[in-house]
Amino acid sequence: MAGSELKQVNARLDRWLWAARFFKTRQLASEAVKGGKVRVNGGRAKPARTVAIGDELEIRRGAYTWAVRIDALSEKRGSATQAAGLYTETEASAIERERIAGEQRTLAAQIIYDREQPSSRDRRAMRKRKRRQ
Repeated sequence: MAGSELKQVNARLDRWLWAARFFKTRQLASEAVKGGKVRVNGGRAKPARTVAIGDELEIRRGAYTWAVRIDALSEKRGSATQAAGLYTETEASAIERERIAGEQRTLAAQIIYDREQPSSRDRRAMRKRKRRQ
C-alpha cells in the first residue's frame, strides 16, 4: 500500500470491505451492507458510510461471523497480506469461526453420497435383466 492510502481519515464501507478481501467484488460488499450483514459499531450502515480507524465491524457471511477492528484504511485492493493488515480480528471471533469450521468438517465427513450414475457393471446388469424380461 502506498503511504497516501494510510493517511486517509476515512473510507467508504463497501470499498473498505472489498479492499480487505471480505468480498470478491464491491457489488457483493454493497449488497451485504444493504442486506444488514455488516454492522458498524453495533448499528446498521449504508454502503457509502464512511469508516475510520478504530471502528468495529461485524461481518456475517454464511455460517461465519467476523468481529474486526479497523487498523488501516484503503480503497484499493492489494495482496492478501496487505488486506490482512487493514484489520485485527477479535480473539472470540477467531475461536468461534474455527469451532464452526470444525463442526462443518465433521458433518461433511458423515454424509454418504449415492452414485448419480450407474457404473459399467451396473449398466451390464440392467441390460441383462432387460433381456430376460
